[in-house]
Amino acid sequence: MTWSSTEVRLAQRPDGYPDESTWSIERTEVPDPGPGELVVKVQHISLDPAMRGWLNDVRSYIPPVGLGEVMRAFAAGEVVASNNDDFAVGDVVSGVFGVREYALCDGQGVTRLDLDVAPATTWLGALGMPGMTAWFGLTEVGRLKDGETVLVSAAAGAVGSTVLQIAKARGCRVVGVAGGPEKVAWLKEIGADATIDYKQGGVLKQLRSAAPEGVDVYFDNVGGEVLDAALANLRRGARVVICGAIAGYNEQKLPEGPRRYMSLLVFRASMTGFVVMDYEDRYPEAVSAMSKMIADGTLTPRETVLEGGVEAFPEALLGLFRGVNTGKLLLKL
Repeated sequence: MTWSSTEVRLAQRPDGYPDESTWSIERTEVPDPGPGELVVKVQHISLDPAMRGWLNDVRSYIPPVGLGEVMRAFAAGEVVASNNDDFAVGDVVSGVFGVREYALCDGQGVTRLDLDVAPATTWLGALGMPGMTAWFGLTEVGRLKDGETVLVSAAAGAVGSTVLQIAKARGCRVVGVAGGPEKVAWLKEIGADATIDYKQGGVLKQLRSAAPEGVDVYFDNVGGEVLDAALANLRRGARVVICGAIAGYNEQKLPEGPRRYMSLLVFRASMTGFVVMDYEDRYPEAVSAMSKMIADGTLTPRETVLEGGVEAFPEALLGLFRGVNTGKLLLKL
């Protein structure tokens, strides 16, 4: 048996925001699985800011998507055929399946999902890569201590909202940065002690009001103005966690670096970048801890699910940079 599959391939590298010329949408035939292989019918595709970086032909923590290759993406779906002893037809699994309707793979990096713990969409969010990023970025890189003051940018996104709730569960005072009244209101619902609406301007002034004694941990997802404001408002021994810089991902010129970096010296602080894949062997401990948080209500995952199938991917990806999502952004096939 074969499966007819629509897939999105990288046609050319974008200069700025990806547009229609960036992609080609093609049909292909997926064959029966060979020894050790399985075929997955993809049901949800994860939309992540890191995808924009994967389009650039530059040295990074992972090779870029090659021209003509299927766009890299985390996804979840159902096994429809299997010659792999570890997976049976009907299993719901996640992995790096790409932006396609059917994926043929060898089982490496594929995880069977326990739908009694959470739905598949949450396994791509709070219990998936974004959740792992939040957990290890905050607890390991940020060396979080109970009762500290934590600032998180893009706090209404997949990673940021999870960081906020983990910190709150540790008895911390949490300040969340987001854009617009609806997102700010949601941050308060999930436990933010104070909020900053960057769309209102005056981020530094808002931060000094929200955290007058300074910040112990800043979890940075955006870079730019918010990073500078955080650096100006550190406490002694503060830790700045560099997770991402979505504010500059589509800029055609490199953004200027942080202007207030000497605050790291003044406050004896540190600023550290990390890649969550470095903690891959420890994912089970984070999944266990966060599953318990979901069960006891201290972590409330949220997903924004777009529809339209594979063909909708190019526009759906741009939604990340337009802020259409609250929580994790997914594309349903």
